[in-house]
Amino acid sequence: QEQLVESGGGLVQPGGSLRLSCAASGFTFSSYVLNWYRQAPGKERELVAGITSAGNSRNYADSVKGRFTISRDNVKNMVYLQMNSLKSEDTAVYYCNARRGIKNNWGQGTQVTVSS
Repeated sequence: QEQLVESGGGLVQPGGSLRLSCAASGFTFSSYVLNWYRQAPGKERELVAGITSAGNSRNYADSVKGRFTISRDNVKNMVYLQMNSLKSEDTAVYYCNARRGIKNNWGQGTQVTVSS
């Protein structure tokens, strides 16, 4: 059974940091492109960051460039999102996504709330 499970969300003050983790199982993790998406209340889901299967190329939404870093561990079947200098507008449910061809797997999401 293909599965993605996110963890690491929570409440953090503006300017703080969080590290999200996503554990994958049930599929050939190392051959998938991995992404982090987020969805804020009343807004559409948006791509935050992506990383290629080999981990040699990354892309970021303009709103998080210089603050967020995506990484992966193809031995542990994990993908991470390090989030620094968090802002209130980063508040959202964050989703892990694994994609290869027509295969498109999603996690259940983890809530990140940035508030003082």
